[in-house]
This record gives sequence, C-alpha cells and structure tokens, in this order.
Amino acid sequence: MTQAPLTLVDASQPNTQRVAVLEEPRRLSLRYAEIPEPGDGEIRIRVKWVGICGSDIESYRGTRSPEFVSFPARLGHEVAGVVEKLGANVEGLRVGDQVTCRYVWGAFAQYIVCRPFNVKVLPPWFNLLDTSLIEILPGVLHAVEISQLNQQKTVLVTGQGVSGLVLTQVLRLHNPKALVVTDLSDDKLALAKKYGATHTFKIPSPETPTMDIVGKEFPDGFDVVIPCLLEGDGMADAIDCAAFAGKIVMYGCIGVCNTPIDFLKVHRKRIDIYSTEPKRDIDMRRFYTEGVQLVLDGLVNTSEIVTHKIPLSRIGEAFELRDDIHNGAIHVLVDCEAI
Repeated sequence: MTQAPLTLVDASQPNTQRVAVLEEPRRLSLRYAEIPEPGDGEIRIRVKWVGICGSDIESYRGTRSPEFVSFPARLGHEVAGVVEKLGANVEGLRVGDQVTCRYVWGAFAQYIVCRPFNVKVLPPWFNLLDTSLIEILPGVLHAVEISQLNQQKTVLVTGQGVSGLVLTQVLRLHNPKALVVTDLSDDKLALAKKYGATHTFKIPSPETPTMDIVGKEFPDGFDVVIPCLLEGDGMADAIDCAAFAGKIVMYGCIGVCNTPIDFLKVHRKRIDIYSTEPKRDIDMRRFYTEGVQLVLDGLVNTSEIVTHKIPLSRIGEAFELRDDIHNGAIHVLVDCEAI
C-alpha cells in the first residue's frame, strides 16, 4: 500500500494543506503539510470523501503492532476524489477525472499523490459521495470467488457492517442455497434482508457463540463461513460454525484475538481457511474493474450504507462515532473539502 508523502510545515507557509495525524492511540490532530507534487508517472488527487475502515479503527485503538503502524501515523484509504494534476509520462487519465482510490494510505487530507495503478475512473455523472466504498470491492469479489458458491451450498456471514453489507449484496448474485447473516443491530439486519439474505439472526452480544443462535436451524454448520467482524475472536467462532469439510474465507477478524484457536478442531473438521486480498496486482485490477461495473449497473448499493458525513475539522468525532458499536453508525465519511 502506498503511503502518501508528508512534509509537515507551519500554517503560515504557502502551498499548504490540512492533514489528519494520529499522534498516539485515540488522539487525532490536524496538522499542516506541503501539498505534494506528482512525480514521473504519478497523479495528484484532490480528496473529497474518505471512509473510516475497520483497519483505521484498529490503528486508532492502538491495537496493531509496530510492524503495521507506528506513531505518529496517517490513516485513511477509502478515497473518492478528483484528478487535479498529472506528472510526466501519465497517459489515459485526465485532469478532472472522478476516481476511487485503492492501496493508498494517509488520505485524511486535502491532497494525495499516487500512481494510475491506484485509481479507477468513474463517470462524471456518478455521485462522488457513493464512490469511496468501491475501494473494498476487490477484496469482496475475491472472497466470493474463493467461496465457489452454487445452489447447493449454504453460506454464513458474521457481521453486517460496511463490508458485510456489501458482501451480502455480491453473495446473493451467486445464488447460494441459504445466505445467512448475523449482527447485533436490527437496522443492519433489515438492510441485509433487503440485499438478499435468506435468513437473518440477531446476536445478543459480541460474546455470544453464533451457533447458539443459528444452530437450531443449521445444526450441521455451513459450507462457507465468511467472518466479517473486526475482532480476531471471530475466527474461533467461525471454526465452530463451519460444517465438516467446510471453508472459512477470512474477510475480517483483523483485530486482536483473545480466544485460543483450536487447530485440532480445524484439522478434525477438515476446514480450509483462505485470506481474501488478491495475490496478484493484475487480479486486483480485474476485481476493481468488476466492482466498479457492479456499482454502475445498480447491483451493489454503496449510498444506502452511508449514515454519517463529518468534515475533516471534526475527524476525532468521526472516529469516536465509528468506534462505538452501539450508536447505529455504519459507514462514516470524512469530508476533506469541508475543512
């Protein structure tokens, strides 16, 4: 993932922009930095919207190891913006193109620099507000492809947050025998039902084992389990939910895991476990193209999931909102133009 370049400066200097910096866990501040210039083969994006991803929340909480994040840090990678300037030797893209960005880190800012590989162009008529969430679709589409679903298979998605709701929309297109989803929120489950879930189950608390709730109707477990929760403990739960010779497609569970993983159970149940990020750059581009087309065709809704829009000047409030699982927030967008 590309880290956006950053040179902090005094606010009085010309050619500056405001950027959000995570100084330490749970402490975000707005700083001034030079507006970056695109180099050879690079483009500059004027950022409009950036969504707060689960990976941002993990960094915000301070639960990621220094191998992945150190402080101070810049967050943000679910980007919607406009190409503002082209570096030398950039072909195809044009100033004014509306784009979604992927594999760019540090986008809670007014401007970022990246390469053409990192962007997909959207038609000028498409609402930028609905664009940033397209960033997750390559991983979603890869997860669904790995699942190899058909009309004989049952699939369980644990969690109907941002990614879970998009996953549900894509999974329905593969016509599984049962598309089962779980969540803590009635509102999210209602959306999931609208998006094609055949069965929805409310989980009383994050500590409740999923099979305690769904096991009566699905006692043998599921052919495919896609944990779409932030906390790593969801993997232990997914193992319990998988049927014999089932498959776990690990979309979520990137957070800390406090529950021991029973690998003997994995072995005994003959479960396959897969990660979801495309392994090859060319595959990522293919999934990115397919994801954009699904949204443009009206088959995946990215606007209905947006529940809050908050200006960059109040980014701390935006993260607090996204960090609270009890307030009904789903997709929180930061408006980087409304500073």
